[in-house]
Amino acid sequence: MSRYTVIGASGFIGSRLVELLRQRGEDVYAPSRGEPDLFSRDLGRVFYCAGLTGDFMVRPFDTVEAHVGLLTQVLRDARFERLIYLSSTRLYDSLGARGGHESDVLEFDVTAPRNVYDLSKALGENLCLARSDGRAAVARLANVFDWSDAAGGFLSDLLKRARREREITLASSPQSGRDYIHADDVIDGLLAMDAQDAPGIVNLARGEAVSNAEIAQVFTSAGWTLTLTGEQAPPHGPVCDISRLRALGVSPRDAREVIARVLRAPDFFDA
Repeated sequence: MSRYTVIGASGFIGSRLVELLRQRGEDVYAPSRGEPDLFSRDLGRVFYCAGLTGDFMVRPFDTVEAHVGLLTQVLRDARFERLIYLSSTRLYDSLGARGGHESDVLEFDVTAPRNVYDLSKALGENLCLARSDGRAAVARLANVFDWSDAAGGFLSDLLKRARREREITLASSPQSGRDYIHADDVIDGLLAMDAQDAPGIVNLARGEAVSNAEIAQVFTSAGWTLTLTGEQAPPHGPVCDISRLRALGVSPRDAREVIARVLRAPDFFDA
């Protein structure tokens, strides 16, 4: 039995990690926000899942505190064996089609308000990789989806809505696309990084973009009507290289196949 600490245990990914690790029989510490014991006990192997996503624009200071402030204290003051910091493939966005590899040199416009998310995640990554004496690694997560209540984001919200509605209209562009990875595959990737002490940065992604039009086709085939009314838009951002993830033995599933299967489940539609 190993000792684990999950920081951000009340969040979507953090709560899943806690549940699975406890099912495995591990000793799991899931501290609440501001818990003083965080700096007085041996944390063992740490998953740093704390962060803000959808509301970072209206909570910029909380975003920096979650991504950098608390992390700084953990790296400097806490006792731990190893730490995996959850970051985002959003950091590649400014690179356009040439981005997506863990070794890319990132670029940011420091005057753009939305970049408080990217810049704070990037600083968190730097602290982990340069100031942890080799004990920390970074997992860059793509667009994580699921249909549970705690899940967020475009595809997750669409799936939750599809549990109640058979006809859905969205003001989204058919051409827009994202690299989606299901939450279970993210957990597999994090556990593989932990088990194999993967160093540096690892992309947790599918490695291909799925357009809104392709998603709509999956819904149509399963008996839903999904209408997209948005204007034309760029097809997608950078496509992530997932060679390092595959080398760890993890091959994320195609989001279209996952969606098709769940839509056909007898108990999916609630109405």
